[in-house]
Amino acid sequence: MQKNIQEQLAKQPKTWIFQIVCALIFVVLMAWSTSALNFSGISEGGGEITKNIFMGIFTPDTDMLFNLTKQGVPYLLLETMCIAFLGTVVGAILAVPISFLSASNIVPKPVALVGRFFIMIVRTVPAFVYGLMFIRVTGPGPFAGLLTMSLCSIGMVSKMYIEAIEDMDIRILESLDACGCTTFQKIRYGILPQLMPDFASTIIYRFDMNLRDATVLGLVGAGGIGSPLIFAMNAYRWHEVGAILAGLIVLVLIIEFISGRIRIKLARG
Repeated sequence: MQKNIQEQLAKQPKTWIFQIVCALIFVVLMAWSTSALNFSGISEGGGEITKNIFMGIFTPDTDMLFNLTKQGVPYLLLETMCIAFLGTVVGAILAVPISFLSASNIVPKPVALVGRFFIMIVRTVPAFVYGLMFIRVTGPGPFAGLLTMSLCSIGMVSKMYIEAIEDMDIRILESLDACGCTTFQKIRYGILPQLMPDFASTIIYRFDMNLRDATVLGLVGAGGIGSPLIFAMNAYRWHEVGAILAGLIVLVLIIEFISGRIRIKLARG
């Protein structure tokens, strides 16, 4: 058996020469391609810059971190949180009629397809593009961020609402209808108790997303803490960057803790 294996290995074609030639050609091509690179103008102090970045991040500017004016981190974080919160509330409210008009078990299928097509169009455009569009309309500031968060929330929240509506137990409504309940009573006792836990969980999840997106939208001037962050990075003021990042970390941890407790209570009824 071993002899047969050795014979088979001996009959294998010798490809090592071909592999060596391919490796040499690859090395020559890589060396030739690097000849087109231009290293002029590149600072040689990369290690020093990296050191300054880490030193600034881990030693934040305490004056900015605890400054209670409009230039301080607490005010900027509050503005960012308000943009995310109000954007989530407005988007969640506007998503309710859209989701009901897009649920195939509530309205005819042609109407539901039109609603779903609208939601798909809204969800296709990134939040960054919406931010640039609204800044052209309203000018830079928190209101542009609020409109952006609201429109972005409509797309995702409506999709989640539709799934909750289509999973709703219709037999409860049929029972209430057999008891002679009015439309308002069917909504109050048949629809809302089934949908509110899912709706609330979706709103909390979207608020977590909007809180992070609001920070990014500040980079294009849509209010919040993103603008001071990008300005500090462009000016190499790494101590201010560290203060802003420290405030963001604390805010995200607090929001995550609160939202986690609320989700647990919703899950346990």
